[in-house]
Amino acid sequence: MSDVWPTELKVSKDRQHLLVTFDDGAHFDLPAEMLRVLSPSAEVQGHGPGQKLTVPGKRNVAIIAVTPTGNYAVRLGFDDMHDTGIYTWVYLRELGEKGPELFAAYEDELKAKGMSRDVSEKPR
Repeated sequence: MSDVWPTELKVSKDRQHLLVTFDDGAHFDLPAEMLRVLSPSAEVQGHGPGQKLTVPGKRNVAIIAVTPTGNYAVRLGFDDMHDTGIYTWVYLRELGEKGPELFAAYEDELKAKGMSRDVSEKPR
């Protein structure tokens, strides 16, 4: 899969989705929330085994920037100011193909930890 190549990357008008088309005709609609909570950044993945974080409260996160990184990836910026994830073409393809199962596992993690996809209200 190292030879995957996108022919189009487009952010939806509402900034809630990244639409990706690959040169083999495969196309995916990747939700911003999924991209944010499964970010390949060290901030989310950690710096070593067992350090991965579960990121709650991102249901309504929006994509505000797509910046090319070399000829192999893009850096996505979100409206919560997270912008350190570098999404390779291979990773975007993986999210397109396995996204629903990866996101379901994320939702299971949230539930197990008593967290929510919604932003929690601040105590009064």
